[in-house]
Amino acid sequence: MTQPIRWLQDEIADRMLQKLDIVKLKVQDILLIPDFSGKHLYSFAKRFPGARIHSVAEQGSSSFDLWRSKVSANWRTLFRNGKTSAIASYLNTGKFDLPDNSVDLVFSNLLLQDLADPKHFLQECWRVLREGGLIAFSYLGPDTGKELRSMGTTPFQLKNLLNPWDMHDMGDALMGERFSDPVMDMEYLMLDYEKPALLLADIEALKMGIPSTNFAYETTELPTKLTLEVVYGHAWAIGKHLAKAQDSVAYIDINQIGRKTR
Repeated sequence: MTQPIRWLQDEIADRMLQKLDIVKLKVQDILLIPDFSGKHLYSFAKRFPGARIHSVAEQGSSSFDLWRSKVSANWRTLFRNGKTSAIASYLNTGKFDLPDNSVDLVFSNLLLQDLADPKHFLQECWRVLREGGLIAFSYLGPDTGKELRSMGTTPFQLKNLLNPWDMHDMGDALMGERFSDPVMDMEYLMLDYEKPALLLADIEALKMGIPSTNFAYETTELPTKLTLEVVYGHAWAIGKHLAKAQDSVAYIDINQIGRKTR
């Protein structure tokens, strides 16, 4: 996402943090993916003052932007050895630059709709989460931009979201990747536009379409409203010593079987 839609990133982050108010979680290490410079760092430095914050920075963030964000959030974050990598690195390798069982909370805001394989993302989150850790996320669901799909000729090349999963699909995927007690939620946000240019800018920022340079959008009747389906979810990493179930059978490592002594 780009600067024109920054307000949406901030608004959804606030709503996600409000949902975490009822969650009891002891946090030493946090992974933010993507880390929208400043907003998340400030909120988490305030809520978890003793935690190390690891981040996967959004595209276009410079090292100076990230450094300035850490200073503005809490100067102590500069000395906590949190790692920062680029979102492009994760998209190329499919891996976080973190060891197994190294974080207590993965916080992902408006990313999954841009991933062709969200199941792999869940697997990678499972890898880095410690026993008892939490994944919390939000993404745009398949009803996003439904007004645009009913149009005929448009001043842009419309694209489908890479991840078309609704909240039920995501809940099933979490269970399939061994996460426990998934909680899914969804809401619709309706955006109203006074000018076609503003609508087109948001469509591009949301990666829903590519504007055509030789199309006169003033002559086309564009919608004045745009629906966003925002899906929220969180789930726990519990029972990490258990092997992944096969044919409804879970396998336990022999080293996890204790012997009772008198």
